[in-house]
Amino acid sequence: MAGGIRRPQSVPAEKKEESQKKRSPNRLIVEEAINDDNSVVALNPAKMEELQIFRGDTVLLKGKMRHDTVCVVLADQDLDEGKIRLNKVVRKNLRVKLGGNLFDIYLKPYFMEAYRPVRKGDLFLVRGGFRPVEFKESLKIVVGVDPGEFCIVAPDTVIHCEGDPVKREEEERLDEVGYDDIGGCRKQMAQIREMIELPLRHPTLFKTLGVKPPRGVLLYGPPGSGKTLIAKAVANETGAFFFLINGPEVMSKMAGEAESNLRRAFEEAEKNAPAIIFIDEIDSIAPKREKTNGEVERRVVSQLLTLMDGLKGRGQVVVIGATNRQNSIDPALRRFGRFDREIDIGVPDDNGRLEILRIHTRNMKLANDVKLEELAANTHGFVGADLAQLCTEAALSCIREKMDLIDLEDDTIDAQVLNSMAVTQEHFTSALQCCNPSSLRETVVEVPNVKWDDIGGLEDVKRNLQEMILYPIDHPEKYEKFGMSPSRGVLFYGPPGCGKTLLAKAVASECSANFVSIKGPELLTMWFGESEANVREVFDKARAASPCVLFFDELDSIGTQRGNSLGDAGGAGDRVMNQMLTEIDGVGPMKNLFFIGATNRPELLDEALLRPGRLDQLIYIPLPDLPARISILQATLRKAPVAKNVPVPFLAQKTAGFSGADLAELCQRAAKAAIRDAIAAEELAQVNAGADEMDAEEEEKTDIVYEITRKHFEEGLAGARRSVSQTDLTKYDNFRMKFDPLYKSQAAGGETQVLIEWPDDANDASGGVSSGTLDVSGGILGKTQSKKLKRRASVAERRGPQEHSFLTRDGR
Repeated sequence: MAGGIRRPQSVPAEKKEESQKKRSPNRLIVEEAINDDNSVVALNPAKMEELQIFRGDTVLLKGKMRHDTVCVVLADQDLDEGKIRLNKVVRKNLRVKLGGNLFDIYLKPYFMEAYRPVRKGDLFLVRGGFRPVEFKESLKIVVGVDPGEFCIVAPDTVIHCEGDPVKREEEERLDEVGYDDIGGCRKQMAQIREMIELPLRHPTLFKTLGVKPPRGVLLYGPPGSGKTLIAKAVANETGAFFFLINGPEVMSKMAGEAESNLRRAFEEAEKNAPAIIFIDEIDSIAPKREKTNGEVERRVVSQLLTLMDGLKGRGQVVVIGATNRQNSIDPALRRFGRFDREIDIGVPDDNGRLEILRIHTRNMKLANDVKLEELAANTHGFVGADLAQLCTEAALSCIREKMDLIDLEDDTIDAQVLNSMAVTQEHFTSALQCCNPSSLRETVVEVPNVKWDDIGGLEDVKRNLQEMILYPIDHPEKYEKFGMSPSRGVLFYGPPGCGKTLLAKAVASECSANFVSIKGPELLTMWFGESEANVREVFDKARAASPCVLFFDELDSIGTQRGNSLGDAGGAGDRVMNQMLTEIDGVGPMKNLFFIGATNRPELLDEALLRPGRLDQLIYIPLPDLPARISILQATLRKAPVAKNVPVPFLAQKTAGFSGADLAELCQRAAKAAIRDAIAAEELAQVNAGADEMDAEEEEKTDIVYEITRKHFEEGLAGARRSVSQTDLTKYDNFRMKFDPLYKSQAAGGETQVLIEWPDDANDASGGVSSGTLDVSGGILGKTQSKKLKRRASVAERRGPQEHSFLTRDGR
């Protein structure tokens, strides 16, 4: 045969002992150090004797990429003979990581059961995808074969690696991101790996099935959710060429240069295929062409469309786009064939936040009392960047606590102080006070320190609010079990000054949800269409930070009845009202978004807003009764020096019909009268004693603690007035008669309880009341209507079971 091919021979296992002797005795496997001393390494005493090293000797350690350092050697009896203990700093200096050597990680899987032929002096490439970041994606290994020039590497072949690694052109990156650095988006990561890894690593799968592989993926979500981090992790884990395009960097002042930059980026990626092109902030270079004013933006969008259509069919170049304004991108870019799938990297849930917290705190020194599960439950609406800020703020709080022990002028900090530092649960709790979801930073409000106990009376109202907001958050499984969705909204209405806003403050303070306060007139602007956009933006932000409570104060300013807004900039009020109706209807039950409105003019609200499904509960906040007035007066005067002979219950009796604001104003008038008398007494004392001759000690002796007496309250009552007239109360009664059937029954002098006798046979198919009687007492149905019901019931019994029988509310 021309040329002559000699069959390679496998290296026999008998050579194992000889190869073991050739293995360098100073090639060791890295283990975690016990102490944190950066200048000390530990070896087994037998290994020290073999290397002729004594305790306390200074040795030279060589790592990867020709990095080396010097350390002092100590003996460790518990360490295996072939290992060495290095702490984190030394490992980083040497560019090595914990675990096995290069053979265990790369060569063993490469040669396992493969029977690969090799030749002396050959170079071969070993892919290292899905490995820790300290190891490069590929290694070039020089293989020496014994005894012949050719051989086949069998499973029982012993491979001996020695010599320095091949010098690489690119410096090794130690801070590369992997899949284990991403948390809170497992479902999204599965989709991303399916859409990106398969076309890059196994394009034959799509070729076999006769379909084109995916060409692009669009990642969208709120800022800080990890879109850019995911793209970096995918590039590092797959080992693909990664080309980053920052949207604004493509633009140029020269005509045609922006399109040229895009073309060069795609050409470079195709040369280095398999490759990933990541376009960050893609909305800046691909806006909707019909809404752009410049010709350059239109040409850039058109160039990007043609480049993405021109990608090769094997799918060796995948485009990833990232944006938090996905609706601003040109629609032509979002079709199949360009961006094949759009993946929402949304706000993580409780389990996702727990994963992210574990990732951010795995290198932190935490105390034993830190409960990450509790932190995850208390950080509703936080994305990955917000949780990273929380960890940083907790660490800063820990450092702030130890600042009195740290001398900033010294170059080093005492090791004892460093060892005593640890982040505790208290540090995280204090950090939560200054951290809030980034999506709500424009609309977030300072949560007031108002508790349920600070509100006098209204026990039923407080219980209803707790059930509406706390139950869906704390017990969502109950709603799923009963197959019902929680209430979405509640309206507080009543006279001004009765505590509607105070109730909302208590909700914000007591509930574990995010709280956003919106003042109705703030949403209205002079520009056409912008008021509706403001409403839409508020609801979008609240959904992103769910569970969230939206409180609309003075709801009547934007929730007025439609059709009555003539001459207000083309019906802007009607459009705002329609936008609110659709937004409240569009709130899904899984979003945990609660709507609270407050108004003192409920008759102006549109009736479509008051129906069940939008504002489910209409809660009347009445004028305070006697016990409520007593508690309001006590709460208002708790810090004031009130004379002991002032009977607060008597004052409450004399202020019937006063609102909470009226009572507060009464106390202010009495306090102002007391202050006026105190100032007059001090001036008189100074005149009598001679103000020029009084020293500080004498002036302090004449300082008398004055109190608010009965006389002052009499002056206050003389000028006090009721802010709510009887006409206003009648107006609220009419509204309650219209929308509250229980109040209507009470006003008619009847009972509020509806008694129904259910049929004995639960499977009775008869309609209406044919098998039982309906006894309604009082004002809901009158006597005449009750007689009609009984007469129709008897007729239904004679006719027998009917397929359908309906009764209207008024009994007709």
